[in-house]
Amino acid sequence: MSMLSLNIWVPIIAGLVVLATGGERNAPLARKLALLGAIAALLVSVPLYTHFDRSASIMQFVERVPWISTFNIYYHLGVDGISVLFILLNNFMTLLVVIAAWLVIEKKVAQYLAAFLIMAGLVNGAFAALDAILFYVFFESMLIPMYLIIGIWGGPKRVYAALKFFLYTLLGSLLMLAALIYLYYEAGKSFAILDFHRLTLPLDAQIWLFFGFLLAFAVKVPMWPVHTWLPDAHTEAPTGGSVILAAITLKIGGYGFLRFTLPIAPDASHHLAGFMITLSLIAVIYIGLVALVQTDMKRLIAYSSISHMGFVTLGTFIFNAHGMQGAIVQMLSHGFVSGALFLCVGVLYDRMHSRNIADYGGVVNTMPIFAAFFMLFAMANAGLPGTSGFVGEFLVILGSMQFNFWIAAMAATTLVFGAAYTLWMYKRVIFGAVANAQVAALKDLDRREFAVLAVLALAVLWMGLYPKPVTDILNTSVEHLLKRV
Repeated sequence: MSMLSLNIWVPIIAGLVVLATGGERNAPLARKLALLGAIAALLVSVPLYTHFDRSASIMQFVERVPWISTFNIYYHLGVDGISVLFILLNNFMTLLVVIAAWLVIEKKVAQYLAAFLIMAGLVNGAFAALDAILFYVFFESMLIPMYLIIGIWGGPKRVYAALKFFLYTLLGSLLMLAALIYLYYEAGKSFAILDFHRLTLPLDAQIWLFFGFLLAFAVKVPMWPVHTWLPDAHTEAPTGGSVILAAITLKIGGYGFLRFTLPIAPDASHHLAGFMITLSLIAVIYIGLVALVQTDMKRLIAYSSISHMGFVTLGTFIFNAHGMQGAIVQMLSHGFVSGALFLCVGVLYDRMHSRNIADYGGVVNTMPIFAAFFMLFAMANAGLPGTSGFVGEFLVILGSMQFNFWIAAMAATTLVFGAAYTLWMYKRVIFGAVANAQVAALKDLDRREFAVLAVLALAVLWMGLYPKPVTDILNTSVEHLLKRV
């Protein structure tokens, strides 16, 4: 096995081993095995970063083995400077989710932890796949563990939320399958994604392909108006489900635009750029206003995710290096910040079993350490300079300014709205007098919770103060993609 296969199969096999531990009596063993599996998955991804050639635009760590010879389908893997970062982010967040669930999940522990490990392997497969059918298999398969996570361990409306999430994503991807089959014949009966990139198709065909990919990836991002599944899924999902949903699975949509839509349909991408920019600005502005009126902390952060992901699609479709780099950095930063915010809400929910903002107030009086972490992540969500949230947004605004001043001006409103809804939530939950006896009885972070939030705080600050290691690995791949587009 090469490094990419290890990144796919180590977490999947670890998940199956954890699943085999069975019932509640073996829950301590399941937790330990899941932790070892998550650590192993993170360790095997480190060489992808340390051995990556930053000067090369070609795919690296390539594996190619015949899979279904009749249709020239291969087990074909490889990564560039874009996909390698998402694999690292995925394995990192999966480890934190396993630690965060250590004492919180009490029923079906093995099944819960196994679902996250298996999903981590499937997501890595989607980021590494260079065969279109292999990508499609991973893209669809990752729905199953997330569907189970929401449907089994979620809130009162979990079945509705899980079904809505599943149907939206499944129906969107069917058009993508039709587009892939068309490309298979156009590329001389090849499903190799790099062969698709070499095609020169007429504009009409590109437009049809563009919309075939659009629905699949727009649902994943999610873009307005196909975003309505996300607040329901986040509200009902357990904390770990919300973290992975926001930090990882939404990024598959943004990645899909970069890997499929832009290089396969470059003329259509330019032709429809105004349409995509309009949808992105609606997400940034309108969804930001919707977040302002939320009374549930999870729903507020969910709408915040949609608004921030609007920045990603905006940066992608302005076709310059600053915008595209900003879009990718924003996705990585959003993984850290949104994951941290959902973990913070989970800390409060574990103690009070409420996500309603009105049920809190004065938390800083009883949980000062927690309040400090929560403040950092709230500021990062609002785009404070020195945090990771600022870097991506600044690059996208800079790229937008090169593209069109008024688009940049409208995009910059997210800094205002982001500060408004995030800090207003923080003020009502954390500051003021102690609201009730339940808040007065709250206990501050334990060592496990402190460790998880501290690691994320370091990631947010490191990426905000010194983003060079990230941007350096992106440069060559982004320049190569822009030459094609």
